[in-house]
Amino acid sequence: MVFTIIIAFIALMSLIVLHEFGHFILAKKFGVAVDEFGIGYPPRIFGKKIGDTIYSLNLIPLGAFVRVRGEEGGIEDIKSFAKKPIYQRMLIVLGGVVMFWIISWILISIALSLGVPAAVSDEAQGLIDPRVRVIMIAPNSPAEQAGLMPGDAVIKINAGDSRTEIDKVVELQELVRENLGKEIFLTIERGEKIFETGLTPRKEPPENEGAMGVGLIRTSTKSYPWYEAPIHGAISVVDLTIGAVRGWGMVISNLINGQGMPAGAQVMGPVGIFGLLAKMSSLGASYFIQLIATISIFLALFNILPIPALDGGKLVFLGIEAIRKKPVSQKVEQNLTVFFFYLLILLLIFVTFKDIQRLF
Repeated sequence: MVFTIIIAFIALMSLIVLHEFGHFILAKKFGVAVDEFGIGYPPRIFGKKIGDTIYSLNLIPLGAFVRVRGEEGGIEDIKSFAKKPIYQRMLIVLGGVVMFWIISWILISIALSLGVPAAVSDEAQGLIDPRVRVIMIAPNSPAEQAGLMPGDAVIKINAGDSRTEIDKVVELQELVRENLGKEIFLTIERGEKIFETGLTPRKEPPENEGAMGVGLIRTSTKSYPWYEAPIHGAISVVDLTIGAVRGWGMVISNLINGQGMPAGAQVMGPVGIFGLLAKMSSLGASYFIQLIATISIFLALFNILPIPALDGGKLVFLGIEAIRKKPVSQKVEQNLTVFFFYLLILLLIFVTFKDIQRLF
């Protein structure tokens, strides 16, 4: 467990460091001085100056940062961020966001070359290692109480005197319908572990949840040669991005209409993400890599939101400058940024509290 937490921590820190590297590399490309590239937050443990930049390792391991000269105003030399054309400044800001998508593309391409479970229909034939997998678990459902997790494969079902091997969704659904209100035992494959757990399918489940309270999909292992994996990886990144945007749109629509969060939707902070990474690591490398890639996409989308204190907010200020032909007052920009920064911190504390509640 400790090793898993370390791996999860390194993976998330790497995402943030590479995000900042996206800002760094474009700043350098356009001749903007970078005063410091830091891993972690001060106080500083170690620092070495190479050229214009101090490369530092800092004590608080909660992210990384880039200090771009003149980004906060007040510096007027030729290497200042403020002295560059607006399109270059926008590209420097976008560099960090785009880096999240590049990371996701690389990781998914690696996973596809290793071999990943791909969704297939019950009618598909000639498959490699077909499995019925859990993709969603409803809160307080029999499946949750039985300890099932997303990614689990149901390979056998023991109902009464019969023991049936499962490799199609419809087979599992039919056997569950035949045993409503009766305890059944599922043989579960989770990564390299195989175990049995019991549950009782509900006769009258809540709407859209089903007797067990799970979402199911049939998968088959599929891999691509190294020269095809990047193409399919790019397609997957686009599909995941579109899916994430649609999901956010559904959440916002439900909240506006007073319907609350959609069934199964959860907001996670760092604690929840660590927990999810720990669970997925037990399912194998391809699951872990795909989850990191998905997190990277969500971080890109979050970071590009038009909120001061995020890269998207900086783009808004630059857009206003382009329209007005003069920058927004530094005092106004800084005050808005600080205000929204504290709002985001409060949101983070709230979400972390919810994560801890779910864990315990």
